[in-house]
This record gives sequence, C-alpha cells and structure tokens, in this order.
Amino acid sequence: MKKVPLLVKIIAAIMAGVLLGQIMPDVVVRITNTMCGLFDQLLRFLIPLIIVGLVTPAIAEVGSRAGKMLLLTVGLAYAFTVLSGLFAYGFSTALFPSLLDSQFSAVGGQWSAVNGQSSVLAPYFTIAVPPLMDVMTALVLAFMVGLGIAAFGGQALRGGFNEFRTIVSKTIGNVIIPLLPVYIFGIFLNMAAVGQVASVLTAFVAIVAIIFVMTVVLLLLQYAVAGIVTRRNPLKLLRTMLPAYFTALGTASSAATIPVTLRQTLSNRVSEPVAGFVVPLCATIHLSGSTLKITSCAIALMLMQGIDFSFGQMLGFVMMLGVTMVAAPGVPGGAIMAALGVLEGVLGFDSQQQTMMITLYIAMDSFGTACNVTGDGAIALIINRIAKNSGLR
Repeated sequence: MKKVPLLVKIIAAIMAGVLLGQIMPDVVVRITNTMCGLFDQLLRFLIPLIIVGLVTPAIAEVGSRAGKMLLLTVGLAYAFTVLSGLFAYGFSTALFPSLLDSQFSAVGGQWSAVNGQSSVLAPYFTIAVPPLMDVMTALVLAFMVGLGIAAFGGQALRGGFNEFRTIVSKTIGNVIIPLLPVYIFGIFLNMAAVGQVASVLTAFVAIVAIIFVMTVVLLLLQYAVAGIVTRRNPLKLLRTMLPAYFTALGTASSAATIPVTLRQTLSNRVSEPVAGFVVPLCATIHLSGSTLKITSCAIALMLMQGIDFSFGQMLGFVMMLGVTMVAAPGVPGGAIMAALGVLEGVLGFDSQQQTMMITLYIAMDSFGTACNVTGDGAIALIINRIAKNSGLR
C-alpha cells in the first residue's frame, strides 16, 4: 500500500464512502464519525507544531543567505506568488458564485450535517486534545525565532529546530498522510448517509476543471510579463518550458523536476550562472500554482458554506500564505499541509473544512506543481535580463 499514490488512495476512499454511505446503518456511520472526531482532535493539536516545526527553519535558512541576486529572486518569487493568489481571488469570485449556487442553494443550513455534526449521526464520544498554542501564536513565534536565528546565528537553536522539523515531517509522513484517506472516507460516508454527496461531488469536479484553466491562464500572464521584460515572444518562451510542465505533471514534485526545468531554462537563453541559482531556489520558494489552488479552493468552500469574506481578509490570507509555504517543498503533503495553519488562523477553517481543502488540493496536485516549476522559468528570464543590464551578481 505504501507504493500506491496518495491521490489513488483518496479517490478510492471517496468512492468507497459514497457507495457504502447509502447502505450502511446509522450505527456504523456514527462509529466512523467517532473515529474521525479523534483524528480531528489530533490534527488540531498538530497544526501549531507543524507551523513552528516547518516555518521556523525555512525562514532561518532563507534569511541567512545574503546577496543582491538572492534578495531580488526572493522578492520576485514572493510577488509572483501573491499576485497569483489575487488573480485566483478575482477569477474565483467572478465564476464560482453562479456555479456553486446551482448546487448549494440551501447549503448554509445543511453544511453541519455534511460535516458530520448532525444530532442524528453524532459521534458516540469525543476526546479533547487541546493544542499547546493557537495558530497565530505559532505563526508569530515561527517568524520571530526564524528571523532571530538568521540575524544572530544561533547554531544551537538552528540545530534544534532542524531536528524538530524532522520530527514534524516524520509525523506528517507516517501518521497524518496514512490516516488521511480513512478520514476522507469517513467524511464522504457521512455525506452519503445524510444525502449531500451528489451535489458536493458535482461541485468538486467543476472546481477542479476551472482551477486547471486558471493555472493555464496564469502561466500565459507570467510569460507575458517575462516577454515584455526580455522583449521576446512569450508563447515561444512558454513552449520551450513545456517539457518541464509535463515532467512535473508526472512527478508532482518541484525538486524532482529541477533537472528538466534547468535544461529548458538554459534553452531559453538564460545564462548558466543565473539559471543554476534561480531554478533550484525557486523550486523552494516560488509556489504560484499552489497559492492559486489553495486560494480558489478556500473561496469555493466558503461559498458552498455561505461564509462571508472580504477582499482585505483574502489579501491578508494570500500574503501570509506566500510566506508560510516556503516550508512546503520536500514535506509529504506539501503546500497544503503548511497552509493548514493559515487556513485556520486567518479564515477560521476547522479541521473538517481543512480536510475538504486537502481533498480538493490533492485531486489536482500535479497541476499546481507544473504551474510552479514552469513559472520558475519566467522568473529566471526576468532575473537574467536584470542581471545583464545591471551587472548583478
């Protein structure tokens, strides 16, 4: 089972939940909801620790490196990431309301049942596992300690947080990820039992299709900017990067795609020193596609549940997301696991809503990764042009 991709496990869990939820007696559904409640408490406990364990050493590592090219690359990657989130906000708020209203015209009063909180199918018992701190406290602590380590050295702290990151990563990989399909099975089992699964699945398929289109449009916009800066045909530049795009679709890993991304970036006439510096760095810090997916999925879920949100709230969410997801690459579960704390702290998502986010995210994981790595090529083109004109090293 360890060799079976996570996406396949989640699809199987959804299908099993949909089919069995229509025939299982209420007692089985309640037992499943009880197990899901225990996982829910575990996830609530771990989210602040995930933030501290992943974000702190990531900020320390990036902040401890010096150089004008580093600062320019980090700034440009962050700008691309934030702008992709704002693009997702505009696109999603324009398309999703009419799309989801047809499926969830009355969802505001029914979502509690979908989430397994109905009185009829309530868990038999719950065990509270309070987190050591709330999410915003964890975020502030991670930024403070990470920047402090970068500014003053702190080798003992650096080593300790690197070891803590290993513990957190192992916990995610060996506990959270293996149990995630079981939790998703329980959620969809309950959905089917309360009669909401058809509308939810229909909406999910539509959301995935629209977000795929959004990633393509985002890449066209990024390469339009690169084309303007370099005074070259953006479509030809993007076409050169297609091998990296399709490699990322297959591997779903920015790190595994670095050799192909680097080769195609060099084919776009980016100098070898610039490409060799920018491409590996952006594989860690540039997550435009992931930010687009998370922002769009969050807006879709809030619309489905009748939750009000504002542009200012989403702007803060996107800007915070761009920082926290620096910790995402190389961690099982990737960007969405690093984003759980921001989803809770800024948007108020509970663990069940976060699980729905994980389900949507993983359903199109490769699309976001492909968008990330292909966008790395656009950043490299811009950095190369600036370095050529200014003598930047």
